[in-house]
Amino acid sequence: MTPVVAVIAPGMMGAGVGKRLADNGVKVLTSLKGRSEETAARAKAAGMAAASDEEIAGCDFILSILPPGDAVALAERFQPTLKASNAKPVYVDCNAINPRTVDKVAAVIAPTDCPFVDSGIIGSPPTPQAAGEDKIKGSPRFYASGPAAPRFAALRDYGLDVRLLGGALSTASALKMSYAGITKGTQAIGAAMMLAASRAGTADDLFKELSSSQKEMFAWFKRGLSLMPPKAYRWIAEMHEIAGFVGDDPAAKELYEGAAHFYERIAEDFDGDKNDVAALGSFLGKTPPGA
Repeated sequence: MTPVVAVIAPGMMGAGVGKRLADNGVKVLTSLKGRSEETAARAKAAGMAAASDEEIAGCDFILSILPPGDAVALAERFQPTLKASNAKPVYVDCNAINPRTVDKVAAVIAPTDCPFVDSGIIGSPPTPQAAGEDKIKGSPRFYASGPAAPRFAALRDYGLDVRLLGGALSTASALKMSYAGITKGTQAIGAAMMLAASRAGTADDLFKELSSSQKEMFAWFKRGLSLMPPKAYRWIAEMHEIAGFVGDDPAAKELYEGAAHFYERIAEDFDGDKNDVAALGSFLGKTPPGA
């Protein structure tokens, strides 16, 4: 039978995942408690139906897709309802959290008797599918670990690219932390130096040099950093999670705590006068030499 899946919450990634599942015939529920009209409209456009906590606890799967700082709180919110439910859905934590936080979420879910899966999402929200395409084409990778991960892999039949990992329960999140530490950590360093060059009056020279000697890396920066400012607020907690992941290395921990503070400043600037956002946009929008 086609499963019923709850996706919480309908942010950009959650709504994209919900739409991909709905387009493949899955009934997708979500929670709109305390959510904005914009979020409610996004969920509706994705084919996601608003549901109570009790209805969600009756699903086959619950996918937690939230800012990482909210992962434990969501599990705590649903614990009593899941305890009372006879359905015992598979609870899949898809958030950018470190293995220690995974253990906390798993400990909250354990008394409910619901199977728990750790999953790390790598990639952008799912893209629309053309008729006849491979079902999982255009889906981000859902790396999954833990004894119940093969049950989550059943959603490959409904458009999600689920990839199973061996090892410990939190292996998927360890992979996510490692990958995001490289990609988003590098973006923080690149943006910080572009802004520093702008303040120092050497932006044009830095742009020319990057365009000449670091073409591939600079093209990657331009793609990523042009989209970063509105997402910076979500990356703050993620950098703190990565700092916890590398906590046995004090220097690395300081590096990612610094990245968290940088993204916090960008997020504040984006919600405020946008001086740094404008300076970064100006840098990225310069005309390449010889163009």
